Amino acid sequence: MMYKAYEFQRSLLNAGSAMAGMAADMLHSQPYPFAGTQAMASALDVFAHAAAPRGKPVFGLASVTVGGKSHAVTETTAMHRPFGDLKRLARKGLPADAPRLMIVAPMSGHYATLLRGTVERMLEHNVVYVTDWADAKLVSVEEGRFDLDDFIDYLIAFLEYIGPAAHVMAVCQPSVPALAATAVMAKAGHPCRPASLTMMGGPIDTRESPTAVNTHASNKPYAWFKHNVIAQVPAPYAGAGRKVYPGFVQLASFMSMNLGSHMMSHYGLFKHLVQGDGESADATMAFYKEYRSVCDMTAEFYLQTVDLVFQKHALPKGEMVHRGHVVDPGAITDTAILCIEGERDDISGIGQTRAALTITPNLPEAMKKYHLAADVGHYGIFNGSRWRNAIAPLVDDWIASHNPGSCRR
Repeated sequence: MMYKAYEFQRSLLNAGSAMAGMAADMLHSQPYPFAGTQAMASALDVFAHAAAPRGKPVFGLASVTVGGKSHAVTETTAMHRPFGDLKRLARKGLPADAPRLMIVAPMSGHYATLLRGTVERMLEHNVVYVTDWADAKLVSVEEGRFDLDDFIDYLIAFLEYIGPAAHVMAVCQPSVPALAATAVMAKAGHPCRPASLTMMGGPIDTRESPTAVNTHASNKPYAWFKHNVIAQVPAPYAGAGRKVYPGFVQLASFMSMNLGSHMMSHYGLFKHLVQGDGESADATMAFYKEYRSVCDMTAEFYLQTVDLVFQKHALPKGEMVHRGHVVDPGAITDTAILCIEGERDDISGIGQTRAALTITPNLPEAMKKYHLAADVGHYGIFNGSRWRNAIAPLVDDWIASHNPGSCRR
């Protein structure tokens, strides 16, 4: 019922958005008698933007600028799997021995394009692969289930495709499966285990500096999540009948955490429109267009993540199991690990990602590094000016210093 009610509400908002947009166009148009009522037109523009339907965004990276020179970017699908593709992006002019970097996007309600700024910056010096997770409501039930074990399997398969000596960057939630996949591959002596693993704002051990997100996930019993936030995909979606954690529920949760700031952002958008500050208005609209584009997660993946990562802390306690075998981070001995945290991160608290350095006792200290980004929030770890100018160069240096080179795709 929850999903059907949302779909009904969404259809009303879509119609309202279209009507508001038309009304705003009329008020902006000089021939109409109400032309010049800029405040009313701007208010309608804000509503039309906020209520507009959102589809899956595209990376749209046609070129990147390096050293003042523009280089064309090519994007292809390297691997296709039911629950997620592996995208490959590369720029012209990269040296033949450029590092190959797999960026693991979060499966947390947003599309991989939320990392557009991350990808754009890392394209300067690397061939970039990105995990492009599917919207679960569009995956037929005939494709079966997808849980945390499957997530780990996908990462291993992607690394096998890329080949030996690749590098991995996990942003936020996938830090846990990325570290687990690295441990599984290390224990098996897998030749395609990553040369380096960078984790940014990841919940490796949420017992450290718990945030409101961690508290919400740990204060309620597992059964509460199963019965209150899981819904069944309705027709006519391709995944009709699949149990999911809807993206609109996740978005509502994140919006409510900082409702005041989101309201002020939209008020700022209104003022920019009234003042004719198109550049500032466009920047705000672009952010929310991406932020409000959400997708569903399979119920089993979401519930397993709540259970193992946020409630049982299975990985740091040595109790996480993958395909019947205990995941042992102690097996990691030659994958260099870089942990990055934001001083003002309200999603993953200070120390949660750094915990990865503690639970890998057999990795030489010279292959471990920790960086706390001063005055940076969660989003700023991987996007924005601080990311581009201060954090990304550190990641580039780490990758370069642990890049042995090998066969390439």
